[in-house]
Amino acid sequence: MRNEVVAVIGVIVIVGVSVFAPRLKIAAPIILVLIGIGISIIPGVQPVVVPSALILTVVLPPLLYASAINLPLSDFRKNIVSITGLSVALVFVSAFGTGLLLFWLFPQLSLASAIALGAVISPTDAVSAASIAKRLGLPHRLVAVIEGESLVNDASALVLLRSAVAATAGAVSIWQVGGSFVYSVVIAAIVGGIVGVVTVWVRSKLRDPVLTTAISFAVPFLAYVPAEEIGASGVLAVVAAGLLTGHFGAKYFSAPSRISERLTWRTLSFLLENAVFLIMGLQLKGLLESVVDQKLSVQQAVLFGLYATVLLIILRFVFVMPPAVLMSWRYRRRLARQGVAFDPGAPDAPAGAPGGLVLSWSGMRGVVTLAAAQSLPENTPYRPQLILIAFTVAIVTLVLQGTTLPFVIRWSGIRLASPVADREEFASLVDELQEAGRGMLENPSLVLSDGTVPDPEVVERVRHDALLRSQSAWELAQTAEHAAVAPGALPSSEQYRELRLEVLRVERETLLDARDRESFSSHAITKAHEMLDLEESRLVQNEGLAD
Repeated sequence: MRNEVVAVIGVIVIVGVSVFAPRLKIAAPIILVLIGIGISIIPGVQPVVVPSALILTVVLPPLLYASAINLPLSDFRKNIVSITGLSVALVFVSAFGTGLLLFWLFPQLSLASAIALGAVISPTDAVSAASIAKRLGLPHRLVAVIEGESLVNDASALVLLRSAVAATAGAVSIWQVGGSFVYSVVIAAIVGGIVGVVTVWVRSKLRDPVLTTAISFAVPFLAYVPAEEIGASGVLAVVAAGLLTGHFGAKYFSAPSRISERLTWRTLSFLLENAVFLIMGLQLKGLLESVVDQKLSVQQAVLFGLYATVLLIILRFVFVMPPAVLMSWRYRRRLARQGVAFDPGAPDAPAGAPGGLVLSWSGMRGVVTLAAAQSLPENTPYRPQLILIAFTVAIVTLVLQGTTLPFVIRWSGIRLASPVADREEFASLVDELQEAGRGMLENPSLVLSDGTVPDPEVVERVRHDALLRSQSAWELAQTAEHAAVAPGALPSSEQYRELRLEVLRVERETLLDARDRESFSSHAITKAHEMLDLEESRLVQNEGLAD
């Protein structure tokens, strides 16, 4: 079958699964992996082999960049201790722990090679975990930790993998490994920061959203390639560039550029994320056929993979649970000394044992694990079996933990995020924005760009529009609070939105009729389409604020 046909079929499968996955209440990546496995074992289907370099150097940078630009820098900074602990310390603990297990299981495997595979299976993939967490309404702080961990732990694991592989070729001291890690982190942060700041400055000078979005496609690789060339972590450089772009883009990019970039990267991220999980499942047959050494069969390799999976889960629990419980206990003691009642919903309240349990069970692995395993040197003993072990770890954690995570969240009793509180907070922010705008309108020295004083009726109309936006936000909050106990008619803001959308539908039908009659120029028709699209997009986005 031709490659382009396979690609089209893959896109159709991805979209179809994404449509039906919410109805099945199963994360789409899990279903896609299972579909890929099912297709791979069909008789006659050729084994799928994807070069590890393609995943690590072509797919991974844009995936991380897309996640980084959507993770607020403030959330990353607030949770930097937790994120660093999970993405650096836990990765090292998991790598050395599982490395020692594999070193004991494989008589001909060197300790460095065993630790290399331990580094491969250590980083988590938060795609499915984050999607489940957001769907079930986990506290925003916990979601930020899960997402932040997945952004940085790939860098830690790949740097450790590089050092372990180097150790297989010669003696490498622990000080060299530590020095290499510090160098990789510091230089990567500098390279990523420079790329992020420079590209934001360049893009801020361009007013065309197409041009700014086109440049954004190059940003992940502008950060990744130079960092890798000088021996630093390209992955961490991409994360740094993405965090800075998302932070400063809100100030320096035009509104059309931000809308264009947001939609483009959401689409690209959606396709890449789901495609790699489908490809991951499709590679099963090729992995099984590569294990031809009778000294360690497929069954034994899978069994060893299960051993490693159990150890990884235990290590994560041991690493996460005690600090989570201790932080909650210390927080409660501090409040008690101050005579303040404990509020588990407070923004600074630690998640405690329930949050620790959920975080411990969110350690699913993904396609990076498999791709990194395939990058092991060809002369590594038991290389096919090691790759199959990595595949087993990724599949078992993804399917087992991914399917049971919703039950763990409900069973833990963790206090979920409150939609009412979220909407009230949003409405309060809109009030603050409206007050700032009203203060500007009441400035007696207010003049327009041509030096004239604005008409009082125009000023009042602008003030009224801002007031309506504030009233709409509070109506959404009040509707969320009372809908469960007193369902009733739509609030006025929702009535306006629904009525305006219906008017736009009629206007669009009239516009299409005018286009077919050719009673206006194509230029005028196109401009009218853009005008209606912009307003409809705004109304639809306002509808999303209720979610």
